[in-house]
Amino acid sequence: MSEKREVFPGDEVAVEEEYLAADGTFSQDGKIYAAQIGILDLNEEEMTASVISPNPPNVLRPGDTVFAIIADIRSTMATADVFAKEGVLREIGNETYATIHVSKISGGYVDDVSKELRKGDYIRARVTSIKPSLQLSTKEDHLGIIKSFCGACKTELVKKSRTQLYCSRCERTVQRKLADDYGNVTFEP
Repeated sequence: MSEKREVFPGDEVAVEEEYLAADGTFSQDGKIYAAQIGILDLNEEEMTASVISPNPPNVLRPGDTVFAIIADIRSTMATADVFAKEGVLREIGNETYATIHVSKISGGYVDDVSKELRKGDYIRARVTSIKPSLQLSTKEDHLGIIKSFCGACKTELVKKSRTQLYCSRCERTVQRKLADDYGNVTFEP
């Protein structure tokens, strides 16, 4: 059976001799404290103390799918600004500056990041790591560029093939690492 009651940050909720600190709690000097406002859950089966928030922060974790904009391209990586987590309308509550290493862009061999991604591209990516820094991958078919603009005239590019985009204004074709649903993505930034 679980005990449930409302707690506030800093409230002592249990002792480490009886419970393990879990989500929404932290331990210090043998005592467990609430780290957020919410409902205390002292789980007797698992012997854990957690606080369930009615409005939890939107924190990124490995495995999450996110939307980002490519901010810069370097020889072995791209940097991106993450602006949303797929399926969540609330703003992200932690670090949003991320990197994508050249080896995490595509399932095939990539020798030049700028052949697959460009500054200003909107991408869907998977979080692979949050420590020591936020790192992303676009290797899967459903991941990659979801919206891109021509580097010369800023016209939105249309999908020509699985790996190519076309500018109807400049009549140029460019190669990119595209998501399988490029051009058909809707999201709430």
